Amino acid sequence: MRGVELFFRKVKTAIAAIMFVTVMSGAAGAAGEVNIYSYRQPYLIEPLLNEFTKSTGIKVNIIFAKKGLIERMAAEGLNSPADVLLTTDIGRLTGAKAKGITGAVSGTEISKLIPAAYRDTEGHWFGLTRRARVVFASRDRVTENEISYEDLADTKWRGRICIRSGHHVYNIAMIASMIAHHGEAKTVKWLEGVKANLARKPSGNDRAQVKGVYSGECDLAIGNTYYMAKMMLNDKKPEQKKWAASVKMLFPNSGSRGSHVNISGMALAKHAPHRDNAIKLMTFLAGDKAQKIYASVNHEYPVRDNIKVSGLVAGWGKLKADPLSLNKLAGLRKRASEIVDQVGFNDGPGS
Repeated sequence: MRGVELFFRKVKTAIAAIMFVTVMSGAAGAAGEVNIYSYRQPYLIEPLLNEFTKSTGIKVNIIFAKKGLIERMAAEGLNSPADVLLTTDIGRLTGAKAKGITGAVSGTEISKLIPAAYRDTEGHWFGLTRRARVVFASRDRVTENEISYEDLADTKWRGRICIRSGHHVYNIAMIASMIAHHGEAKTVKWLEGVKANLARKPSGNDRAQVKGVYSGECDLAIGNTYYMAKMMLNDKKPEQKKWAASVKMLFPNSGSRGSHVNISGMALAKHAPHRDNAIKLMTFLAGDKAQKIYASVNHEYPVRDNIKVSGLVAGWGKLKADPLSLNKLAGLRKRASEIVDQVGFNDGPGS
């Protein structure tokens, strides 16, 4: 009996040892990777992630989706494999924080690198790139080379403006900036004026608005700067190059407060299983090398002023960014959305 007990004791010890090695091997493997949930298309960020892996040896795993990632992280809870969330627009970043799926990052190099206007005051999200909400004006039919957001409500533009849904996150942020500068009452009146000047019901994406200018349906289109690069460099759809060539880019309010800017950004997952590697990745994305890659590959404005824009972007003219903190904009998004409904903006002109 004693021999049998001794045998099983040795077997248990061996099994325990095997289990320990297996767990530790898994932990060692896990230490060499980081998991990203991304609303940004893979081709836009692969050059950055490849450089990160090359510099650190940390493997990057990425899940991409156009929507639903924030809800997925919330549903996964403690079991979520996500370490870092990458997304566009201040609305999605603050929405992630509101869902309780982000973790605070403080006392790190990241906060020193990212300007205060483009990061959460509590360290839950950080901007990585900027995009300005600009006016694409017909080269043939618009003589003006300067414009303001306020001008979009002027009756001289009656029936001449194309824009996507007022409820799209890009437009909600723009409307929130008008509330910040002018108050709710004036913003309501302004949006009523813009609505009256629409050439059609708001629909489509930003590129579709530029197509509207090209076709003669409208003379002004509202869109983000980086869409110009997407059109100019689109070899798969050469017709978009014609759309881009038909317009000139006007930076609203360049002579005063500056143009409204939004961001793409990042947030640490609250239950990040590879927290240390996640912070290494976030620090890398905020650093010089990654900021330069963002500028040269994506043709977006780096979130840091000391990083040069690409030659293509420089050719559009100098961006004077509205210094308004995106933290303030975030708090006005709900009211901006309510005003869109209040004036019936998406019903289009004449409604």
